[in-house]
Amino acid sequence: MKKDQEGTRSLVARAFTWVEDIVYVGLGTLLAASALLLLGSGAVTFTREVAGGVLAGAVIHLLDRLLLTLMIGELLYTVQVSFREHTLVPEPFLIVGMVAATRRILVLTAEFSELPNRGEAAFRTSMIELGVLSL
Repeated sequence: MKKDQEGTRSLVARAFTWVEDIVYVGLGTLLAASALLLLGSGAVTFTREVAGGVLAGAVIHLLDRLLLTLMIGELLYTVQVSFREHTLVPEPFLIVGMVAATRRILVLTAEFSELPNRGEAAFRTSMIELGVLSL
């Protein structure tokens, strides 16, 4: 009876490991495709905006896309480590959080010149968001 339980537990554990690997491969594939599409889309958008004479807006949008791509790359690294070692490492998540906060702060400060045109409520909301992100 004891051997049957150990055999069943081992079989279930292997099945869960197999399912976990499939999920990680799926996540990695989708994250990689997303990162590549974001890079391509960012390059195309940047080229169009520069050709249209909107350099400041083009740089802001490109920076936003690149930092988002960096976040996806860090998540992809996390998936790779989890797939390879079957452990969850917290450092990549901390990096993603820092990049996300930095990304939003940079985009907000880059858009400051447009805030007066959006009204007082938009300015107040942006200031509150910037204050919260700075904590």
